[in-house]
Amino acid sequence: MANVDDAKGRVKEAAGNLTGDKDLEREGKVDQVVGNIKEAVGDAADKVKDALHKDK
Repeated sequence: MANVDDAKGRVKEAAGNLTGDKDLEREGKVDQVVGNIKEAVGDAADKVKDALHKDK
């Protein structure tokens, strides 16, 4: 899902940049940040799961 948010954000940012719509451009940047945060949280969760299963 993080990749979807990032891709959507890049498209919005580019569209906003091309049309001069600063709100759409900012919205695209926010979507990209949300995607990056989701990816980081997912990576951290995977590391925790790996650490918990390693002890078993």
